[in-house]
Amino acid sequence: MNTLLLALTAPEGLRIVLAVAATCGAILAFTRVCGLRSFSKMSAADFAMTVAVGSLFASTIATGKQSLMAGILCIALLFSGQWIVAWARRCSPTVSRLVDNKPLHLMRGSTILDKHLARANVSRDDLFGKLREANALNYDQVLAVVFEITGDISVLHSTDAEVSLEPDFLRDVKGDDT
Repeated sequence: MNTLLLALTAPEGLRIVLAVAATCGAILAFTRVCGLRSFSKMSAADFAMTVAVGSLFASTIATGKQSLMAGILCIALLFSGQWIVAWARRCSPTVSRLVDNKPLHLMRGSTILDKHLARANVSRDDLFGKLREANALNYDQVLAVVFEITGDISVLHSTDAEVSLEPDFLRDVKGDDT
């Protein structure tokens, strides 16, 4: 085995320790300033932000090919961009329509919407797995299954046959007529 691959000099080790401390500190500070939504995964933009920050964090601390300040600046720009997009989404329905996908019904009651499964690239086996995960015991318990904009699948179910689903919970969810 090549021992050069396992070697770490004291200056390299110190650089890594300082880079980790500075980058973690910067990420914590940016999160405090921008808010808890920074890593929320409430929209596709939020998820992309989380992945990008993780990638930049890793490259900033491990490679040494970019300066520490350049890495922290890139992370700051991501946080700023994500905050601006979240603010614009909240203030403008037009921006929200451009940035966000709409949630999609996969089941309405006990009816599986195969057309929507295909649109979401979700198999029946994937759907059944989510139903099991939610402890739905039979089709009659299912009120709705929604493919959320984050890629999560929500299973709304009840054992009470008299229960009805709050209409607001399904507002803006693409129904079986789309």
